[in-house]
Amino acid sequence: MKGAEFERRVRKLARSRNVTCQFLAGKGKGSHGRLYFGGEFTTLKDRKKEIGRDLLARMCGDLKIDPRDL
Repeated sequence: MKGAEFERRVRKLARSRNVTCQFLAGKGKGSHGRLYFGGEFTTLKDRKKEIGRDLLARMCGDLKIDPRDL
């Protein structure tokens, strides 16, 4: 899964759960940015690059969501 796809899926999950979700590119260095999901956040690397399985699990843990919900 690429970073942009992860962001799309998290936004869709946020709409279904009625939770706020936003991406702030200014909160990271270079191509990184911060993705907020409700009161939680994680750093999202380059949205054009592939996200590994372990990083995906870690980011979902940061947002307190189950990777299977995506």
